[in-house]
Amino acid sequence: MLAPLLLGALAVLLAWPVPLLLAGARWTRRSPAAALVLWQAIAIAGGLSMIGALLTFGLQPYGDHLVAGILGLVRGQGEADFWHVFAIAGAVLLTGHLLLNLVLTVVTAERDRRRHAQLLMLLSTPGADGSRVLDSPAPVAYCLPGALSSVTVVSAGLIDLLDEPGMLAVIEHEKAHVRQRHDVVLVAFRAWYMSLPWFPIAYRAQHEVGLLVELLADDHARRAVDDAVLAETITRVGEGHGASDALATRVERLGPDARPLPHPVEALVVAAAVSLLAVPTLLLLAPAVADLAALSA
Repeated sequence: MLAPLLLGALAVLLAWPVPLLLAGARWTRRSPAAALVLWQAIAIAGGLSMIGALLTFGLQPYGDHLVAGILGLVRGQGEADFWHVFAIAGAVLLTGHLLLNLVLTVVTAERDRRRHAQLLMLLSTPGADGSRVLDSPAPVAYCLPGALSSVTVVSAGLIDLLDEPGMLAVIEHEKAHVRQRHDVVLVAFRAWYMSLPWFPIAYRAQHEVGLLVELLADDHARRAVDDAVLAETITRVGEGHGASDALATRVERLGPDARPLPHPVEALVVAAAVSLLAVPTLLLLAPAVADLAALSA
């Protein structure tokens, strides 16, 4: 069977060289939405490929493809040696490990969010547009998302620092995080990192996705204020937190020389993401579909 080899090769590519190249690419700043779709496709396809390679190899003694192998294993048809049993056990353990870390990350994030919300109600006062205002001189703004409701938090220092257009830019930026559910995306990549903390690319992916959601929120804020206003706001708020590459990137892409990716190029990126998801899916399920088609013919 070629499926285990092809899935294994794809898993290796998506585990190291492909995300490493994407993390170092500069075009992602020009089209954060397409880049975020590609990152998610890499993560999902990489997981499918790793688990699929182990399963298809381990089930070889029981059937010609994944579905036949599972049915053969359930029916007790065939006999596997040590390496096939080891591969099946590895697939089961890896799947359980990834799912368990996802559940634990979601539960921990929700628990922390509830504690944060309780403290926020005690330490803040109601602000305009349903926001909460912290009595702090530091310029701070963030969103606290929830399953049913969310709240935008700003500090008194931020209100004193910015004028009305600047505050509008901040509020629209934070609203974008809530509306586009960036918290869900960040939790998923945090779970990936927690599952594979020894895997350097998992940290890079989490870092890159964190920047991309900030750029997406900036793009939403640009609909409400001029790019110059948004860039000035990011700079003034950033001065209170120290310079960073992320802040420099956010400001740079708002300059007059910055250009988004052409739509045909964005379409190619999205098509590449869809292809990444389709390849392991077809390798796993296409033989079973072909068998069914042959039986019904």
